Amino acid sequence: MRQPHVLVLVENLSVPFDRRVFQESRALVDAGYRVTVICPQGAKQDREPEAVVEGIHVLRYPLRAATGGAAGYPREYALALWHTLRLAFRVRRRSRIDVVHACNPPDLLFLVALLLRPLGAKFVFDHHDLVPELFLSRFGSGRNALYWVSRVLERLTFAAADGVISTNESYREVAIRRGHMDPSDVVVVRSGPDLDRFVRLPADPELKRGKPYLLAYLGVMGPQDGVDYALRAVARLRSERQDFHCVFMGGGDALEDLRALSVELGLTEVVEFPGRVPDEFVQRCLSTADVCLSPDPKNALNDVSTMNKVVEYMAMGRPMVSFDLVEARVSAGGAAVYVPDDDEADFAAAVGALLDDPEVRERMGTTGRERVEQALSWQESRRRLVTFYDRLLGRS
Repeated sequence: MRQPHVLVLVENLSVPFDRRVFQESRALVDAGYRVTVICPQGAKQDREPEAVVEGIHVLRYPLRAATGGAAGYPREYALALWHTLRLAFRVRRRSRIDVVHACNPPDLLFLVALLLRPLGAKFVFDHHDLVPELFLSRFGSGRNALYWVSRVLERLTFAAADGVISTNESYREVAIRRGHMDPSDVVVVRSGPDLDRFVRLPADPELKRGKPYLLAYLGVMGPQDGVDYALRAVARLRSERQDFHCVFMGGGDALEDLRALSVELGLTEVVEFPGRVPDEFVQRCLSTADVCLSPDPKNALNDVSTMNKVVEYMAMGRPMVSFDLVEARVSAGGAAVYVPDDDEADFAAAVGALLDDPEVRERMGTTGRERVEQALSWQESRRRLVTFYDRLLGRS
């Protein structure tokens, strides 16, 4: 039998750097599907225009991310859409495409699926972000033209979809309520670490820079991610104690502003920003960390979004401090201390209390690891993804 061919479209990150997209692609390859991914080139990694990675054919195009506010997004998205269309039809000239699997943001890639639908392709929408809420969190509470355009594009994306993959139950509810999707066509595939690959490593005392304790942050650094809250909390904590060092891993369009804020707060000796780092460094740093930070502030986007870093902290058996978000509690349970009202002083106090209580840290870390092993690991999500695809294409 011919292998069904899945064309995966992603604009937000390169592959395999985008761990969720790479895991989904690997799962489909292992289940007997042929997978081609179209994505942008990375800034420092994934630079080759074409590559085969663990059986996945990856096509990459050059793209400069938007900077300087909302005005840069139309240019970024228009260029990404042009390259994606160009490469998609190049793929189609070579072989049939059975499914277009589009990951947002942006909610524009349904256009590629619509053009390929007359040629036999189904459309699966992999719903990574609530884009209207994302724009509100980045550019203020006013429901401006960009917000309303994003609502229209989201609605058109749902209307075009043959099936939707949601990252959690809150997003599934959005697909059903706001997107008017049939519940039977929406499946939850949570992002989670592959426990065969994402493993604890021996602690590296050098990362503590001579201090007894290490704090760690892992993730994107955009305006909506709350890293500025974490830095101000660290500054408060440092005014009371000098026994810790901090590593903030990740990149994003707020990174340089955050580095400047760190200098302004007098944290240059206690905080470092290594940027986007390889998985080995992530695993080594999290294996060394005493407390991890999840400072995403409460808003319409963050409250219902599952943060990858939360589950990755748990997979490494690390306790964390988080602001009190609905989906943070769903994921972390007893593995986190929850701070209400985006209060930086309380956040700092919670971190300090954990540093002073190794027994509580150990208990929370064990709780988190057990939750990942039993319910939140990629192994369970992988099964749900393959079952969804087999049903969509009549293979089950």
